[in-house]
Amino acid sequence: MTTTFRDLGLSDACVEQLEAIGFVQPTDIQQQAIPSLLAGKDIFGQSQTGTGKTAAFSLPALDLVDTGSKAVQVLILTPTRELAQQVGEAIKDFTGNRRLYVLNVYGGQSIERQISSLRRGVQIVVGTPGRVIDLLERGDLNLDQLKIAVLDEADEMLSMGFIDDVKKILRQSPKERQTACFSATMPREIKELVQHFLNAPVMVKVQQQQAAPTRIDQHVYTVPRGWQKYKALQPILEIEEPDAAIIFVRTKRTASELTAKLQEAGHSVDEYHGNLTQVQRERLVKRFRENKVKMIVATDIAARGLDVENLSHVINYDLPDNAETYIHRIGRTGRAGKTGTAIALIQPADRRMLKQIERRLRQRIEICKIPSRTQVEAKRIAKLQTTVKETLAGERMASFLPLVRELSDEYDPQAIAAAALQMVYDRDCPDWMKTDWEVPEAGFNKPIIKKKYNRSSHKDNYPSKSVNRNKYQGKMRSRVVISE
Repeated sequence: MTTTFRDLGLSDACVEQLEAIGFVQPTDIQQQAIPSLLAGKDIFGQSQTGTGKTAAFSLPALDLVDTGSKAVQVLILTPTRELAQQVGEAIKDFTGNRRLYVLNVYGGQSIERQISSLRRGVQIVVGTPGRVIDLLERGDLNLDQLKIAVLDEADEMLSMGFIDDVKKILRQSPKERQTACFSATMPREIKELVQHFLNAPVMVKVQQQQAAPTRIDQHVYTVPRGWQKYKALQPILEIEEPDAAIIFVRTKRTASELTAKLQEAGHSVDEYHGNLTQVQRERLVKRFRENKVKMIVATDIAARGLDVENLSHVINYDLPDNAETYIHRIGRTGRAGKTGTAIALIQPADRRMLKQIERRLRQRIEICKIPSRTQVEAKRIAKLQTTVKETLAGERMASFLPLVRELSDEYDPQAIAAAALQMVYDRDCPDWMKTDWEVPEAGFNKPIIKKKYNRSSHKDNYPSKSVNRNKYQGKMRSRVVISE
């Protein structure tokens, strides 16, 4: 018998919102964690990211919140601001029309703005330990009415040196609170944390996902310095020509902006995110399955309700925050014995995550260069040649032969054919191809720093072989020259 979210004890409002955003069947960790948290128990979950643990702690936390109070009742700690953003975005999707206020707090944002939001009243705070400590010490974050504290990716917070901050935060919260701790590994320090701060926790363990299927061709494209990702994506799509693709982005805003730009460039594409109604989602999925839409731009949360067969491409416009989510994304293609293609766009800041993904996959991913203007034009001309051959095999061209004979009196037949081809080529050419663009030779190359020594100074000051070099006191003048 299939377990549903309603079977887990979630409220009707929560279940209805889950159905609206395409969540139908709970994952293993959700089935284990949600009933325990709703029952008021502490839990320790050992699971990889990508198994659905965000919903496992967020959904019961939302049901535990008293909407009549604007005090902070849920605190979720994450190791990075990127993960805090992702969790905050997910909670807003799960919230629906319920009057709940969620606040992300982390460095790099105005602390005054965060303080202003806290003073107006928020029930759920998602943030990094450092910024939470700052707000506690200022007296702007009050945890007196905290009901549940969640430690997401506790082992990552340990490796980044935040574990003492986490302990300090927990000590400043009520002892009768619930605590949920999630960690991929169980080092000694995490065991001690669980023993000291969790009360008879229920242990939840989920098996790690399998590595990526072998029938997926994976390629990474480095975005040239000074280029926007969208500019790099355009020639890739021209070369790849996806039959059916999902383009993954981090936020709903990026999904909307990218979709608008791709539609403007003439691509068959639509967006799929949490702001769509259930009817809109179902209509879009139907069009996608019928190949009326070739590409969908989606966030991870929304895409969980998007199950489409025969997907030719998965494009990671934004890399995810962890390797497990990457595997989950690209696993949507290369199914049923077919070969799929997974593409990722990376910038210098993504290199660390790329290394983590490669370690998890136990393989190197091919690094490719953005297709050049010459390659794109060659591909378009080849497509035009195919179209001409198909037209020559048809019957409709006979009606144009009199025009060709008439023009042949004044022009060479080859010139007439070339002019017709140029007209077709220019008509179908996207606007970005008409601009003066070319892929730089080097994407991430840094300037090479060389030292040039003053020859006369070198001759006068450098010690002779007989002098002890360790005692040499002379000064060597040099100048730094930066060259590309």
